[in-house]
Amino acid sequence: MGHFSSMFNGWARSFSIKKASSSGNCGGREAVEVMAKEAKKNDLILHSSGFVNVNGSNNFTSLYSKRGEKGVNQDCFIVWEEFGGQEDMLFCGVFDGHGPWGHYVAKRVRESMPSSLLCNWQETLAEASLDPDFDLQAEKKLHRFNIWKHSYLKTCAAIDQELEHHRRIDSFNSGTTALTIVRQGESIFVANVGDSRAVLATMSDDGNLEPVQLTIDFKPNLPQEAERIIQCKGRVFCLGDEPGVHRVWLPHEESPGLAMSRAFGDYCVKDFGLISVPEVTQRNITSRDQFVVLATDGVWDVVSNQEAVQIVSSTPNRAKSAKRLVECAARAWKRKRRGIAVDDISAVCLFFHPCSIQQVTVPKES
Repeated sequence: MGHFSSMFNGWARSFSIKKASSSGNCGGREAVEVMAKEAKKNDLILHSSGFVNVNGSNNFTSLYSKRGEKGVNQDCFIVWEEFGGQEDMLFCGVFDGHGPWGHYVAKRVRESMPSSLLCNWQETLAEASLDPDFDLQAEKKLHRFNIWKHSYLKTCAAIDQELEHHRRIDSFNSGTTALTIVRQGESIFVANVGDSRAVLATMSDDGNLEPVQLTIDFKPNLPQEAERIIQCKGRVFCLGDEPGVHRVWLPHEESPGLAMSRAFGDYCVKDFGLISVPEVTQRNITSRDQFVVLATDGVWDVVSNQEAVQIVSSTPNRAKSAKRLVECAARAWKRKRRGIAVDDISAVCLFFHPCSIQQVTVPKES
């Protein structure tokens, strides 16, 4: 409790309270950029296939991406250990681009989100700590969640606005999903825009690892998503040669045909129901929770939650867990979806405890 209180007071003293401008800048932007540069220099940030294992950290993160058969790889990811200079914080995320400029959009959002989120979090934290009605002792966990949720909502709105006016990236018919996690101490905060998915592996009472899906795949046919799109005059339907694949269409054109209902960019359908608002959730990590998998739909289209947990938990070397999951998914594509071009496939495996998983069994699906 003392550490968390001092952190509130420290941010309040260190960052001036300024309203965000239309570009999403905040009072601590320069300080955040310095933090990011230092983190890169100290190998605390990784955005290529590999792993992050900082001495003394409870986190171990494995990352891997494989280009599909549709051209350039439009997936990307990031891990930032000691996020914001805080030893007990980590940020990681996966981004799945689509459209002609999708790989540029995905990389731009990956580049912008961590710093923008950290900046907005610092501002929100400082503002909350200076509020005379703020009572940290009463509802610490609730306040933490509300602060992160507010910061994520503000960040995503600013990023989407910035993308629309970016001079070098054409996001009118291109976009990206974004699935990110912040670990702060023994809590994780998950924010999802799109149809990538986060799955937690947790120990059951009988000693088996079980999957817990932490996010919703935001597909256009979900009732609440379809209702919003239709109310905005957009359309949702499947093409004849893609039964079961619901897409978002303009009112009077068979375009763009987006297979997700939330994304950054894609301004051609932003007035017709597509949104970039994240779903933000929280989970408190227990000793039973072993790891979480963040992956693009290239994994989940062919690998079940249970299979993903089994693959990762049975990999002897945790550093290779993401690569093994991606390679298993690539083989499953060729087996289950013959004649369909393999999608880009990317995964981040975030382990919560420094010790390897010992003596656990993952029951296979029947």
